[in-house]
Amino acid sequence: MDRAIPAASAIPAQHQELEELRLENQSLRTKLENLLDLAHRNQNIMARHQSFDLKIIGANSFRELIAHIFSALSISSDLDMVTLLLLDQRADLQRMLGDLKIDVRDFPHLTFIKHESELQKPPQPFCDPEQKPLLGKFHPEFHRALFASCAIKPSSVAIIPLWRQGRLIGCLNLGSFQADRFQTSMATDFIQRLGSIIAICLENVINNEKLNYIGLTDPLTNVSNRRYVEQRTLEEITRAQRQKYSLACMYLDIDFFKKINDQYGHQGGDDVLREVAKRIKAELRLSDTLGRFGGEEFVVLLVNTDLQNARLVAERIRKSIADFPFLLGESGICKTSVSIGLSTVAPGNSSGDVTMIARDMLIRADQALYRAKKTGRNQVCYN
Repeated sequence: MDRAIPAASAIPAQHQELEELRLENQSLRTKLENLLDLAHRNQNIMARHQSFDLKIIGANSFRELIAHIFSALSISSDLDMVTLLLLDQRADLQRMLGDLKIDVRDFPHLTFIKHESELQKPPQPFCDPEQKPLLGKFHPEFHRALFASCAIKPSSVAIIPLWRQGRLIGCLNLGSFQADRFQTSMATDFIQRLGSIIAICLENVINNEKLNYIGLTDPLTNVSNRRYVEQRTLEEITRAQRQKYSLACMYLDIDFFKKINDQYGHQGGDDVLREVAKRIKAELRLSDTLGRFGGEEFVVLLVNTDLQNARLVAERIRKSIADFPFLLGESGICKTSVSIGLSTVAPGNSSGDVTMIARDMLIRADQALYRAKKTGRNQVCYN
């Protein structure tokens, strides 16, 4: 039997059907490739965010955490700017960080504020721990203070309040030059989670720094204790050996301190100790170290300081204490002075065993202090 031959008009119809199938298949293949590409991009984004999470969770110090927030977060989230405002009402955190030799000026996009009102920005104040981050266009009236450290302002922003246990501790601010990067219609779950993690990590490292600070601080005067000064001295001598600079050590003793205790009581004596520590500290740089060695004795380590400059600092300290009376909390007013022994380690003399160099420097300063007290007190002697 002969097969029926398709009509000529049916052939174009079959070709058209095959072409439609081919185009549909190509469209499906393109969509699949796009989906795979999107999945790979999302996987890379999630991997970057996971890497960032691990970095900040593993941060052991305030300095390390803040560095990760400003560098790793910008990279992982492809941000043009990140700023952080922390609430520090009495400047306690800033003082502690300074005493721990953490210079907050290393982080220009970190700002400390005194009042929550500085974060209560319109159009929606941060008054509720459950409040979601604010996303949208940059408004100079509302957002300029949050990005004050940025020379060029963003086009869109995400403002993330940082809450811990019902308390507002700060605000994390993300900025982009893309006007549509952060929009009010966007979901905020991911950004809110980011804020929660950073708030927890901040609280954790600040508490760790506080524990470290307490362990290395004299509780009466709030300056370093002997253990910290000795540890710091070894570190600075090692650094001075590498970088070839001078160190100076001052040993200070309050003159006739027993008479102060006898006349004004131990409370009066404590007031004098606190004020002496405060006046000494006022004459020092952040890089210098002040510690109480016990009783009425203090030690100062001056970094990158030769004999001439060390004498100037010592004389300023002596005058700041001797020239101005001390107002005591309950016992009136008293005057006192300090005797100061000074020693230095020149760059050419800093090689050798670090422990022996530190011990010798402190012994020479102590001997100079003894001479200052023996020859009249209220003076600076060098050994």
